[in-house]
Amino acid sequence: MYNINLQDFRTAGAKVFTTRPRGIEVRTKSNIDAIEPMYDKISITIPEDISSINPSFLEEFFENIVIKLGEEGFYQKFSFINTGRYKIETDLEEAVERILREENALA
Repeated sequence: MYNINLQDFRTAGAKVFTTRPRGIEVRTKSNIDAIEPMYDKISITIPEDISSINPSFLEEFFENIVIKLGEEGFYQKFSFINTGRYKIETDLEEAVERILREENALA
């Protein structure tokens, strides 16, 4: 299993991950698109004191992977480690839904 720790891409003192440009930046710096095919399972560690991860950030961070793997494949391959109060499920589901809806509209 490979792990991407969002702490490594966090702006000092920030409590949120937000905006599309920031999602693109983290996608690029983490090299997630190149790493994904190399591992069967990938975990994403969310810093304990993060209070929110915006769906627009998640859309850009995971866009290429969700399009490639589809919803079921994405959730089978990716897991999230989060010991803090923030729960990613709702924002992640919204982001995946938006990615797939946009892909279908463009296809």
